[in-house]
Amino acid sequence: MHKIVDKIFGWSYPLFKKWDFGETLSSYLSLAINIVVLMIIVYAIYRVFRYVLVRSMIIIARRTKTRFDDLLVSNKTAKYIAHLIPLLFIYKSVPIILENFVYWEGIFGKLVGIYIVLLTLWIIKTILNAFRDHLKSNPSYSDKPIDSYIQVIMIVLWVFGFIMIISKIFEISTGAMLGTFGAISAIIILIFRDTILGFVASVQVSLNDMVRIGDWITFDKFGADGDVIEINLATVKVRNFDNTTTTIPTYSMISDSFRNWRGMLDSNGRRIKRHILIKANSIRFLNEKELRELKKIQLVTNYIEHRQNEIEKFNQMHNIDKSLLINGRNMTNFGLFRKYITQYLSQYPGLNKDMILLCRQLQPTPQGIPLEIYTFSNDKRFENYEYIMSDIFDHIFASIPYFDLEIYEMPSGKSDFVDQ
Repeated sequence: MHKIVDKIFGWSYPLFKKWDFGETLSSYLSLAINIVVLMIIVYAIYRVFRYVLVRSMIIIARRTKTRFDDLLVSNKTAKYIAHLIPLLFIYKSVPIILENFVYWEGIFGKLVGIYIVLLTLWIIKTILNAFRDHLKSNPSYSDKPIDSYIQVIMIVLWVFGFIMIISKIFEISTGAMLGTFGAISAIIILIFRDTILGFVASVQVSLNDMVRIGDWITFDKFGADGDVIEINLATVKVRNFDNTTTTIPTYSMISDSFRNWRGMLDSNGRRIKRHILIKANSIRFLNEKELRELKKIQLVTNYIEHRQNEIEKFNQMHNIDKSLLINGRNMTNFGLFRKYITQYLSQYPGLNKDMILLCRQLQPTPQGIPLEIYTFSNDKRFENYEYIMSDIFDHIFASIPYFDLEIYEMPSGKSDFVDQ
């Protein structure tokens, strides 16, 4: 290539010297002509290679099934490569064109070399971006932190590019630059502390499968409650359910505690765990008359009859004095209500009967006796889940008076004044 470049640009100076234009004038005239010729040739090379490369890549992209070449086209990789080829021609031509201008030859040679390094890095970036988009379109990789890995690769490449640029500017060997770079590694680590922590965290997050793109997470420390939309080297972006976006440092995913709801979404049901408070003084034994009335509630009719037979047999066998209800075995309104709720839940169509279904009594509190519903809804979607839970508790609240129970309510503290 050097011989071709020499033939293109090396003819003008000897010609002007032959015509006795003088050495200085011949040099400047030769420089002007060579610059014009160089611009024309470079523009022609750029147009030809851009057309050929872009058209070739489009044709290949249309004929292949893979999306990777389509993404190369959309990221304009061929266009940037078409810029690189004329630059290489300029880089080879500068020493010949500026042969009589040693000072300017050094400056322009360095500038062109720096531009080639930057353009090469940009071409690599477009290829990596295409590769990233290709992997994200693959369901196997759509939830992986691909952005983090691409960013790490680009940081390494930019560091090497920076070393090459410095070595070109100051004419220092690359080996010496790497040695100097190693000597100041402590400063570099301090500068890139967050980046290094983010890279380590993103690797651990990926290897341990702690969070994926699309996961619903709750991170109280940062006020995040929504779906993960992006995982990169420095941050994890969460789109909250109120359509705001929370940015969380990646290393916080391994240093702090957060909740990932993926397990619930992958399971067969979403848990309902909520309780109501029953006044303790409303709980009591049931007499025969009350039991006859409660038999009208169809969900507990068979239970009351079966339970009554068992209790009567036990009391007769042990000669229990039933003049007082406390003697022997008895049914309570609270116990019968728990049974009723259990029966109601077992017939409710929105619950998963293959998972835990429980109506239980918790530790008494100063406010009353907690009655907790512990079960799982079939539908895990937020709106339907909330509807199912509300529907169940609507029925519970409406059922409580039938069992002569009362719900605890905090006194308002408002006094009633009567005019004397």
